[in-house]
Amino acid sequence: MKNPRILIIRVGAMGDVLHALPAVAGLRAAHPNAHIGWAIDPRWSPVLRSATGDTPLINQIHLVNSRQWTPTNFLPQLIALRKNLRAQHYDLAIDLQGNIRSAIISRLAGAPRITGSATPRETPARYFYTHPTTLTQPNVIQQAAELISAALETEITPIQPTLPTDPESEAWAAPRAVTPFILIAPTAGWGAKEWPLDHYARLVPLLQAHGYRVLLNATPTSTRNLPAQAIPSTLPQLIALIRRAALVIGGDTGPVHLAAALGRPTLALFGPTDPARNGPAFPSARTTTLRHPTSRTDHHRTDAPDSGLKQITVEEVLDAALRLLEP
Repeated sequence: MKNPRILIIRVGAMGDVLHALPAVAGLRAAHPNAHIGWAIDPRWSPVLRSATGDTPLINQIHLVNSRQWTPTNFLPQLIALRKNLRAQHYDLAIDLQGNIRSAIISRLAGAPRITGSATPRETPARYFYTHPTTLTQPNVIQQAAELISAALETEITPIQPTLPTDPESEAWAAPRAVTPFILIAPTAGWGAKEWPLDHYARLVPLLQAHGYRVLLNATPTSTRNLPAQAIPSTLPQLIALIRRAALVIGGDTGPVHLAAALGRPTLALFGPTDPARNGPAFPSARTTTLRHPTSRTDHHRTDAPDSGLKQITVEEVLDAALRLLEP
């Protein structure tokens, strides 16, 4: 297929979207004239397109706010989405999400070939695919490349992606990065993935003693006990800020994966999620992942910090951080 028209479906959390980027970057490199569309949650669209229209990897964005689907608005929204997708005449639809909603979207596109995992997150999703694919790689970044390779019947290699640049956000970030700084992302999707705040409270002064300013990707109220400045931001502003960070530290959370996608030094602290699958294994990123041997993979969204995560010491994190900060 010379210039295929390809729809990527990845509408989950920010980390899910970021994990798909290296494979799509590889797709763009292999097929520079392909028309690539992406069905995405509106919250994460700045990862693909800036306010000024900068879209380094794709041609078309389809905004899908599936979180707001209800029994009363479900059908009208699907009809509108179907019309929007089919206007692009896609040859291939590739479901990188693997749940029922993303599988429905893949079928709505009307593409003659629909590819997804043979063992998706939600088992019924596989029945929407014309070409279910058995995945062999452990990490989701490599799995995305497997699915795209299967859909195109040619090898696609993940490469470090290019994210859009938003001039207004770059101007916002510039004065906040006049001295070297470390950005800490202390929160996550659920409490079990968060290294304890009292650990961060001990870590921050140690980092400051080595000459680094410490900023927090958080609101002041959520981190009031940490001796560092909270920097609330929009997603475009966060992208611009992380581009300037000497190091980003946090759990299995969007800003950490964003740092790795941007090629910044990244220290990831994992607990109930498995870094072999979900770790920030971006092709050119300089990353270190810490996980205590007692942590067990568990995706239940509990509030209490994972017991293994609590056993990662401040000294271990400081040592790993200083190693990443070396020239």
